[in-house]
Amino acid sequence: MMKTTVLASALLLAVPLAAQAASPPSTWCAAGKPVRFAGLNWESASFLTELLREVFESGYGCTTDALPGNTVTMENALANNDIQVIAEEWIGRSDAWNQAAAAGKVVGLGKTLTGASEGWYVPDYLVNGDRKRGIAAAAPALKSVADLPRYAALFRDPESPDKGRFLNCPTGWTCEGVNSQKLKAYRLTTSYTNFRPGTGPALDAEVASAYRRGKPVLFYYWTPTALMGKYRFIKLQEPAYNEACFKTLADKDNPAPCASASPDAVIQTGASRAFHAADPVLVSVLQRFSVPIDRLNETLARQSTQKQDWRTLARAYIVRYPEQVKLWVPTDIAGKVIAAAEKRQR
Repeated sequence: MMKTTVLASALLLAVPLAAQAASPPSTWCAAGKPVRFAGLNWESASFLTELLREVFESGYGCTTDALPGNTVTMENALANNDIQVIAEEWIGRSDAWNQAAAAGKVVGLGKTLTGASEGWYVPDYLVNGDRKRGIAAAAPALKSVADLPRYAALFRDPESPDKGRFLNCPTGWTCEGVNSQKLKAYRLTTSYTNFRPGTGPALDAEVASAYRRGKPVLFYYWTPTALMGKYRFIKLQEPAYNEACFKTLADKDNPAPCASASPDAVIQTGASRAFHAADPVLVSVLQRFSVPIDRLNETLARQSTQKQDWRTLARAYIVRYPEQVKLWVPTDIAGKVIAAAEKRQR
């Protein structure tokens, strides 16, 4: 009887001790190797990158870096393990990613974002007008990309006045190649120029400037973004998604692309195969890492007015939503991350 009581007491004492046991370390970082991230320059990717860097550094004592480059360059770097993580990878949209995934060189992890979308947009006031701003509807019948040929003059390109201007993604982004192929598939190359801003911020600035002045603008965009939360746009209808046709759009060298909307977005964190195999601890963090799209839109909109750097914004997010950090990492690691963010926010 006494042995049973002693054993039961020992077991009861062991429960809290086990619960308090430290989480295992990162084998990658313990070996002194830095975790290199893709330094992608659109808003949500910049924010998510700094959020993960803060978690890795404060929670696991990692050294991290973010190497700047466009999507395709970073996907190739990931395949070669020159970088280890892409915080926001739109799965299946890039030949570079698809080929690397098929070869087993990269891995998509978790559900980083859900509910994201992309497409071709125009300001709401072009279709519906805006009484408060005294803007009449200039294109009330504009609903679809099929309507665009007859509206080319409305979106007149100042450098090629005989054509309209379509604002594409910057050169080197995956979406730039897809949109260039869509212009061919939608038979718009003779009526619209394919204008590629130099950077993501340049694209934002051109769209925002046109909107504030109540001018026509036709452009590709996506969510989550501050721009979509700040202004009212209409997404133009496209032909229904067709898997075979979209493959011709994703292949920038296909001479005869066929029409298709983009598929539903699958956004994950990308990891190199070498990193995935070497560090199950950090991989498990990436597998659980997810940010609600409404919170992300709100955060990005706040940044657009407060102009904080992305790392400061990431720390503010951790302080604001500590319960979310606990979904990504064990309790003891979450405590370190939250405490570090709170200290640096003071």
